[in-house]
Amino acid sequence: MRDIAVFSGSAHPTLAEEICAHLDVPLHRVRVQRFANDCLEVQLPANCRERDVFLIQPLVAPVQENLVELLLMLDAARGASAARTTVVLPHYAYARSDKKDAPRISIGGRLVADLLVAAGASRVLAMTLHSPQVHGFFSVPVDHLHALRELAKHFRRHDLSNTTVVSPDLGNAKEAAAFARMLGVRVAAGAKQRFADDRVSISAVIGDVAGRDVIVLDDEIAKGSTVLELLERLRELGVRSVRVACTHGLFSAGALKRISDQPEVVEIVCTNTVPIPLGDRVPKLEVLTVAPPLAEAIRRIHNGESVSALFDA
Repeated sequence: MRDIAVFSGSAHPTLAEEICAHLDVPLHRVRVQRFANDCLEVQLPANCRERDVFLIQPLVAPVQENLVELLLMLDAARGASAARTTVVLPHYAYARSDKKDAPRISIGGRLVADLLVAAGASRVLAMTLHSPQVHGFFSVPVDHLHALRELAKHFRRHDLSNTTVVSPDLGNAKEAAAFARMLGVRVAAGAKQRFADDRVSISAVIGDVAGRDVIVLDDEIAKGSTVLELLERLRELGVRSVRVACTHGLFSAGALKRISDQPEVVEIVCTNTVPIPLGDRVPKLEVLTVAPPLAEAIRRIHNGESVSALFDA
């Protein structure tokens, strides 16, 4: 493709390389320097003038470091006279800060969206935002993809005749229902109450799961508190087996091993929207790639074609 420049920040260069391999375009790694006062300086190593620029940078740990690097990448592209700058955001960490659920609390999802636009973002390409309203936080066009097709393709390899898709909470039930329709199986949901970031309670599971093979579907798994609490309820209800699936496998604080150690869990499936260190992986883990849909979306955005076909499962 002509007149396109794709740059990768420091957050997930492996995914960026895979995306560029599908696009058959070179990947440019940004040059990041740190001054003596700990400030960052970013330089884009390729010409941007009047070109369609794509900046690939998921907001993963260290989130604040990667966010500032992305803001500086945007500023550099604008200063280099890019015709249009699209932020490719496989994971938007601040999407979890999407509402005011306590007095005098910040809404980081909206603030960071404003920062990205102020720094020069013309468009955003995102994957599985935490909640639908986050899409509206941006004042520029957002192409919001999901990974349900990739997950469904994987699970269709199994016998699904006795399977139920379970959402950990009612907030994710709509996505779980769509996923269940794709697989042609039943759906259920947990009745969850959150008390703190790592403390939740699931009082019941709404739906038929007794004696069935269960696929637990969530958008992201961080500390794994919700999944572990749900597994206790499912164990009490007598499920036959459990497969855990999510788009963003953050797996912080040893969550991956804790989930893998549960006897009824036979598989954990996530995508490569965020990097998973090789040392953290377990035999039950399967990592699917989202590079093809992201690359196809970039191609369609660049060529002025419809991206909506990629939204549909």
